[in-house]
Amino acid sequence: MTEEQRGKKSINIDKVVLVGNPNVGKSAIFGLLTGKYVTVSNYPGTTIEISQGNIKLDSKRLLLIDTPGVNSLVPMSEDEKVTRDILLQERPSLIIQVGDAKNLKRTILITLQLVEMGLPLILDLNMIDEARDRGIMIDIEELKKILDTEVIITIAPQRKGIKELKDAILQPKKPSLIINYHPIIEDYIEKISQLLPPSNLSKRAISIMILCGDESLKEWLKANLKAETLHKIEDFINECKVKLQDSILYLINQKRFDLAEEITNRVVRRIAPGKGPVLQMLGRISMHPVFGIPILFLVLYLIYEFVGVFGAGTLVDFFEETLFNEYINPFAKEMVTRFIPFQLVQDLLVGEYGLITVALTYSIAIVLPITFTFFIAFALLEDSGYLPRLAILSNRVFNFVGLNGKAILPMILGLGCGTMAVMTTRILETKRDRIITTFLLALAIPCSAQLGVILGILSSLSFKATIIWGLSLILVALLSGFLSSKLVKGERTDFFLEIPPLRVPHLQNIIIKTLSRIEWYLKEAVPLFVLGTLILFIFSKLDILVAIEKFSAPVIVNILELPAKTTEAFIVGFLRRDYGAAGLYAMYQQGLLTPAQTLVSLVTITLFVPCLANFFMIIKERGIRTALAIIVIVFTLAFTFGGILNYLLKYFNINL
Repeated sequence: MTEEQRGKKSINIDKVVLVGNPNVGKSAIFGLLTGKYVTVSNYPGTTIEISQGNIKLDSKRLLLIDTPGVNSLVPMSEDEKVTRDILLQERPSLIIQVGDAKNLKRTILITLQLVEMGLPLILDLNMIDEARDRGIMIDIEELKKILDTEVIITIAPQRKGIKELKDAILQPKKPSLIINYHPIIEDYIEKISQLLPPSNLSKRAISIMILCGDESLKEWLKANLKAETLHKIEDFINECKVKLQDSILYLINQKRFDLAEEITNRVVRRIAPGKGPVLQMLGRISMHPVFGIPILFLVLYLIYEFVGVFGAGTLVDFFEETLFNEYINPFAKEMVTRFIPFQLVQDLLVGEYGLITVALTYSIAIVLPITFTFFIAFALLEDSGYLPRLAILSNRVFNFVGLNGKAILPMILGLGCGTMAVMTTRILETKRDRIITTFLLALAIPCSAQLGVILGILSSLSFKATIIWGLSLILVALLSGFLSSKLVKGERTDFFLEIPPLRVPHLQNIIIKTLSRIEWYLKEAVPLFVLGTLILFIFSKLDILVAIEKFSAPVIVNILELPAKTTEAFIVGFLRRDYGAAGLYAMYQQGLLTPAQTLVSLVTITLFVPCLANFFMIIKERGIRTALAIIVIVFTLAFTFGGILNYLLKYFNINL
């Protein structure tokens, strides 16, 4: 949506923005307020998803915008920048802050920043039941008086407090609470405020952000101020720094911390905790560096069984072999050949690279069941509170390749479907982390469809071959990840996660999250499969695929010392990874490949460029230049390592 379109839309409908820390139930509140009619799209110029939905209250119609979870409104990540930009540019008529009632001090730290923005505000303390279970009692009336804003308590899974929240939306109120900082800071807040143009947020709030060193505001300032005014602001910042012994950011944050603690102490009373001791104990054990490991492996095993075995195995077999191959595709072929007399159109729809027989079969019958089961598993991990624990336990391993524990989530999905795994790299904070993770996914993570065929071939060779194959992938992944962490520009991301309590997932939350993500997949990912298949169809008709095969054959023959016919498997593997592996299996069964050649070809095709749909997803998420760079590097590494492995097998005379 363009700026002009968004501007026209804002004339007709008031906007309400949901803000809050991660893992506070914000998405659940969003779903309860909007119902099922929700749109999900990337915020302009970013890869960050924003959900929007309509609210109808009496005769009033509002647009609710769900922002990414934040820990501060002075952005340290792309998520936080998007949230701040929405507040600054979208001109909301009301902010609803969803907070965790168990972590009131953390919630109020965000509240104090929102109060300064000068916009109507409602504080929704969610999960009040969990707070009470922990013996945390909050004086809501006293909190209302201190903050001078409406405070609502909710239990989203039980829909409690939603009516009161809707009533409060109809009567928005601006808080009048003022935070007094160090006198020198206050002096320069006033000086900078006088230079700022009118905006949706208060000049005081923007001045404080500037003094805190918010680099992401520079574009907005350049667009709204003259160069000489910008120089004056820079001079004021430098003057303020000189006059203060401590950093401005430290003093401002310390004041907010002290005030948040003071407010929390005034309104919170603690009593003996109630129910939930088993979950509390399990929550502590799941983060233990020793005892948490078996739980981690159990969770990973269950995810693999549910997504990799049930989703990629049972469901895919049913949808592909039974539903599509026995019913839908034969029916489509019959209808197309009967009513469309043109051979070219027939081939386009139901041919070797047909939009129905390949694009829809692949995206709906093969990938959708995998993504569906993964989205359920992912929602369970989110709602249970185990997701941050999973990231913590895997953090040390990923530190070696310059990432943090959050990268384990795309890697797990990569074992199901690499295309969707690339999409989930959005959960990582920085562009650098997303590029490195995407690169490793493209290089060393086989999807479940390919993995099943490869393991089947390896089982017919030897256990030694399986070990060599596995160690090869691990070695390439670790070395490539380590080198990429040194070469890709950007600082290493600090690993900071708020740990929510472990809790029993709620079915309604799981359903809402899964359905919204499936809707995204159907709208965003399926067209990529159609586009990829269309390109392959054109390449096939123009004999470009044959030309590519002839061009690639010398590489296959001279570097890997494989038969020229193996080139076909690599080309087909770019369309669908398991088809490539299946082609190698057929050659092995026909005696065209020796055991050593089979192992070399399997390692190479595993490291080889991912499937076409995955490639298009990389382009969509990372951009064409980065995608091409990743593909060239992956291609080079795959064949180089394949050649090295072939040499080592011969040099050491390893029998398989």
